[in-house]
Amino acid sequence: MRLQTLAEGSLILAILALLGIASWWLTAWLSLFFLLLIFCVLAFFRDPDRVAPVDPNSVVAAADGTVTEISEVEETEILKVKTRRVGIFLSIFDVHTNRAPIDGRIIYREHRQGLCLDARRSDCSQKNEAMTWAFENSRVTIVVRQLTGAIARRIVAWSRLGDELKKGDRFGMIRFGSRTEIYLPLTATVLVKVGDHVSAGSTIIARLSEQ
Repeated sequence: MRLQTLAEGSLILAILALLGIASWWLTAWLSLFFLLLIFCVLAFFRDPDRVAPVDPNSVVAAADGTVTEISEVEETEILKVKTRRVGIFLSIFDVHTNRAPIDGRIIYREHRQGLCLDARRSDCSQKNEAMTWAFENSRVTIVVRQLTGAIARRIVAWSRLGDELKKGDRFGMIRFGSRTEIYLPLTATVLVKVGDHVSAGSTIIARLSEQ
């Protein structure tokens, strides 16, 4: 387990541990139930190491999960141009650490208050609480947006404005089910399709144009 990630669940684990100990005096079966919940929380906050592809033209997934959308949309917050958006839905069974899609410097980080609609809804991108990031290098600027969901209520930022990240480096996480969006240039070739399951930092979702 990675301590920075596990620390996000420390309060939950402490409460479950106390309930497990207290319930032991009532019935061992109830205590075992809380023990099971502790293992479930530990599984949720797992954060395995990943090896990012070295190809400089590759863009990797910023989150684990299922690709639920690939569409052309106007990115109005930073780039203000039409882009190709890849939306990834994270269930409670996915790793919830977010990773940089490219080598680059963080040039934008902005939190937006909002709702906590089901992250599978098409309008959650405009209405839900979100944290928007932009990663820039000499070739491209990639925007990533973390969105809360019906269960997720906490977006965690580990990186700061101006930080230089390598492709696949962790920059934050979303606690419990949620959605992560990656905004790609239209010249990029998307290599995934709706329904694919991707892994943050290792699955190549697109390849940048050679130009």
